Amino acid sequence: MSADPAASLTPAARRSLETVLALLAEERASVSSVVDERAWRVHVVDSLTGLEVAELAGARRIADIGSGAGFPGLVLAAALPDAKVDLIESVGRKTAFIARAAETAGIPNAFAITARAEDVARDESARESYDVVTARAVGRLSTLAELASPLLREGGVLVAWKGRRDVDEEAQMEHATESLAMRPESVLDVGGRAGSEHRHLHVIRKSAPTPSNLPRKSGLAKKRPFG
Repeated sequence: MSADPAASLTPAARRSLETVLALLAEERASVSSVVDERAWRVHVVDSLTGLEVAELAGARRIADIGSGAGFPGLVLAAALPDAKVDLIESVGRKTAFIARAAETAGIPNAFAITARAEDVARDESARESYDVVTARAVGRLSTLAELASPLLREGGVLVAWKGRRDVDEEAQMEHATESLAMRPESVLDVGGRAGSEHRHLHVIRKSAPTPSNLPRKSGLAKKRPFG
């Protein structure tokens, strides 16, 4: 990929994302702490580094969990117009912003879902239906892998945006592999191109059918993670 991940955006996608950032800067509700001139790099460029993962670049159905203000989900939807991107976020004011931004910016393949990832995975139409799950710095790797496992088809991947590498966190994920049917596969250092100099992308693959005990009760993945 180019040193500037945004170089591959079409003019239409770039305009859409500029509109999203303009809306973010005007938003009164607190949905993001970065809305100034840094936003293009912190939100858009950082999100686009995920396309360095081949499975994400070629995905047809993506679930973005803990979407917050809509990143990376809105950016991926703009960059991948043939993919369906579900942005899953439990805070209503954030999904309201995502829905408004997607409509105003002309990103018709982005869909806001106000729910916890565990609850979405209980719906048979969503369970094991996604090619890729994305998550941008919203929890420990084992927690994210647990939330992703029941959403992913077998062979699909979780792409997790994280900061500095954490040996203990990665060891916990390794220990949780069998319990979650999620196997750590690679870690990409994209700090030279992302919105954070310490940015790493963790790629974790769904290696077997979803364990029968997943999803657990909402909140347990964070409170009592496997591993």
